[in-house]
Amino acid sequence: MTEHSDSDRHNAKMAKKKAARDKIMATKTGEKGLVIVHTGKGKGKSSSAFGMIFRCIAHGMPCSVVQFIKGGMSTGERDLILSHFQDACAFHTMGEGFTWETQDKDRDIEMAQAAWVKAKELIRDPKMRMVLLDEINIALRYDYLDVNDVVAFLRDEKPEMTHVVLTGRNAKDELIELADLVTEMELIKHPFRSGIKAQQGVEF
Repeated sequence: MTEHSDSDRHNAKMAKKKAARDKIMATKTGEKGLVIVHTGKGKGKSSSAFGMIFRCIAHGMPCSVVQFIKGGMSTGERDLILSHFQDACAFHTMGEGFTWETQDKDRDIEMAQAAWVKAKELIRDPKMRMVLLDEINIALRYDYLDVNDVVAFLRDEKPEMTHVVLTGRNAKDELIELADLVTEMELIKHPFRSGIKAQQGVEF
């Protein structure tokens, strides 16, 4: 087979693929505000969600973040938003750390409930185009929030064009059923298992 004929075959194959793809894409004309869930044991759930937040900021789309678990520790994304993009993105750190750090269930429940009140306020705001509920799945896993209340609110009260992103391990089945887009981050390999600590620029 000559190099020329191989290139021709490739070009013909790609042209056929493009035609098929264009036909499919022509049928996808709808728009709606999505409920998006990032879950799983692998890394990247919040990182991916913040990528979407920064896309919104870049497009001039008002957005907001409510952090349900992460508390006092400084993170790059929070510091960047608070120092440069406060007008574009409302940022609310409502948690006080992971449950094994706080060791106060009543306080954890109180803070999660307050975060959910703030989240509902932001989601109801018709100006908001995206609201990130960071680590809400952890609060739901420990029953600090009632998953049925969360699902009912997102189903019945979320404005039609508002995107809501929910992150954290062990997403509840009810939330997965409601969501438009669900991604499970699969853990294949992690440096923590080799004695490497969380590092700036990677984890925070």
